[in-house]
Amino acid sequence: MTEWWYNNKTGEVEEGAQSLGSDRDGPFATREDAARAPQIIAERARKWAEDEARNN
Repeated sequence: MTEWWYNNKTGEVEEGAQSLGSDRDGPFATREDAARAPQIIAERARKWAEDEARNN
């Protein structure tokens, strides 16, 4: 099964872990999800912040 990564330095999608771990987010199941990584991560962060606010 192929894993897809989003490289934060270059803004490129990578097939497999090609760059340093500190430069990439993933893995994602599809190339399309990896390409949307910044949006997916922002959505998850927003949801986590809302959950934290409710629990405090």
